Amino acid sequence: MRKVAQLAGRPARLKRREFLAEGPQAVREALVLHQKRIAAGEPGIVYEVYASESCLDRHPDLETLAEGTTAYLATDEVLAAMADTVTPQGILAVCGFLDVSLEQVLDAGPQLVAVLCEVRDPGNAGTVLRAADAAGADAVVLTASSVDIYNPKAVRSTAGSLFHLPVVLGAGIEEIVARCKERGIGVLAADGYGQLNLDRLQDQNAARRLGAPAQDAGYALENPTVWLFGNEAQGLSEEELALADHRVAVPVYGAAESLNLGTAATVCLYASARSQQDGGMPQQR
Repeated sequence: MRKVAQLAGRPARLKRREFLAEGPQAVREALVLHQKRIAAGEPGIVYEVYASESCLDRHPDLETLAEGTTAYLATDEVLAAMADTVTPQGILAVCGFLDVSLEQVLDAGPQLVAVLCEVRDPGNAGTVLRAADAAGADAVVLTASSVDIYNPKAVRSTAGSLFHLPVVLGAGIEEIVARCKERGIGVLAADGYGQLNLDRLQDQNAARRLGAPAQDAGYALENPTVWLFGNEAQGLSEEELALADHRVAVPVYGAAESLNLGTAATVCLYASARSQQDGGMPQQR
């Protein structure tokens, strides 16, 4: 029990390369990925599952998914002692780290990637990863100075999306941008003061789809793209902004000063995703 509880702390996570997935949704997605990997002859990612009888009664599919793993019945009191949350949801899993190298992501020919630069809040990082997953992005990259995505709060904030798409950790922003540009991937910086307007880029894309003439708005959103998103308080630094091909602003039509990180990232990623889809229709993943 103590060994599992230690995974709420970063030192234990790094030493053992393990983290906690808590709650039915996160554990379900972890087990689905685990079973897919086992079926493909690859190592699984779920090492242990702890669940209460009442949770398994409410979610019988979890018991089926956990077949073949090391699974234990546990009381609510034991789960509370192991979990990071104040009110655990009756199930948790000990999982192996999932991150991949930047080279693996780029070798797969990505069309859309989100890069988090010095994003410190675990809830924000998880929210952006979830948005990237929903938009059909190919990967999320967190720079070395960003939050640990295996932080229990970050894992919960992804709502299971951590188990859906590749994540790269600890890369330097200069390396990320250089590698992407070498492969012809455009680099856009989300910047409230950017010279390019996201709405106009989308309008330009729509005009091209229809074969109508359109004034050049500065960038073709349908191209393979990496989006840079900055720190919650300061945004992207001048050095980070200078690395991008273009700075793009999400227009604000009301009285709000700006959008928060999660909202801005969602808008930008969906703009690219829709522009990249064949005929503007979302693909089924």
